[in-house]
Amino acid sequence: MGEEVPDFCNEKVILEAKDFRTATTVGDKTYVISTLDDGPKSTNSIRILDKLTQTWIVPTVLGTQPIHFEAHSAILVNDDRVLVVAKNGAPLIDSIWFLEVNTSFVKQQCKIRGTEVVAWSKGVLGRGQKPVVISGPSGVGKGTLIAKLMNDSPSRFGFSVSHTTRAPREQEIDGVHYHFTERRKMEKEISEGKFLEFANVHGNLYGTSIEAVEAVTDEGKRCILDIDVQGAQSVRDSSLEALFIFVCPPSFEELEKRLRARGTETEEQIQKRLRNAKAELDQSNTPGLFDHFLVNDDLETCYENLKKLLLLDDGSCVSDYSCSTTDSKAMTYYTVLSKTDSEVLLQPETGKVEKGTTSMLSLDLSSLSGGAPGGTRGIKICSVNKG
Repeated sequence: MGEEVPDFCNEKVILEAKDFRTATTVGDKTYVISTLDDGPKSTNSIRILDKLTQTWIVPTVLGTQPIHFEAHSAILVNDDRVLVVAKNGAPLIDSIWFLEVNTSFVKQQCKIRGTEVVAWSKGVLGRGQKPVVISGPSGVGKGTLIAKLMNDSPSRFGFSVSHTTRAPREQEIDGVHYHFTERRKMEKEISEGKFLEFANVHGNLYGTSIEAVEAVTDEGKRCILDIDVQGAQSVRDSSLEALFIFVCPPSFEELEKRLRARGTETEEQIQKRLRNAKAELDQSNTPGLFDHFLVNDDLETCYENLKKLLLLDDGSCVSDYSCSTTDSKAMTYYTVLSKTDSEVLLQPETGKVEKGTTSMLSLDLSSLSGGAPGGTRGIKICSVNKG
């Protein structure tokens, strides 16, 4: 808009007085990340230069945004996100961020909002343990299966804490039973794509946030999600990589028998649950939705089959993905030196690498997973020997 096009070399760091910038070109657009140092008002900003029209765009910025950093280096990764290594007085692993510019999440948000969107995602060391989505109709016994799993292996599995806009009941604790929140805030976060799934129940919103799921993963546990088929579809459509399991009754007649055996519901309630169960059983056959189906004919047999599925899931137990020779918590500031395929070479701020030292680092980005509005997992950091 009348603003002069910056004289930047693609993916090179430019330092101009108190304005620190990088410019990364993706197709016909150049993404400019600026650190504006104005004392207590220091901020990070994103602008996009449309090279075809020579106009500037100020995008909507989503995701978990990094705190202000003094400086940074940046380089394009996979043509859909920019790796940003920040100088913010924090350990290296807390200084690795991704600015998503063309990922599925960004494209979806652009379509919803009808405007240009970018999204921040924090880099996370290791892949973590893949969450498990367990679905099934009411009365099929999935709650009992999950309870057995949690009781037998409390250190390995954990539940995400759901959000709700209803008021807490007596003895309910915020952050333990639910994250109790205001409707306006939850609606805003839903619009920003921060929820994997949500539903309006009796006038109140309930939902599972990506942040809540990642909190369990960050504890070194595998997150179990007990949600309906519609919620499972929402999770499947998100950036979260999970294992999807559907628990089936041996027959619809047996399911009805189990529901009636409870003796806790009216005939009207039973009929409603049966209608919902029929719909869920039909929806469960959607191609590509569920990875495995378990028939709960005998509880103990079904439970053993569930445990086998979780143990045999490839990569589900990989949580530590760093090289033991690397101190990722060191306070040294690194900058991007070069990139080949999915490996990015970093050098310390001084740029000095002495013979026999391991000052330079390699970021292996070949196994990235997840992304905005959650973290980007799968980063591997290794020392590079220079002899």
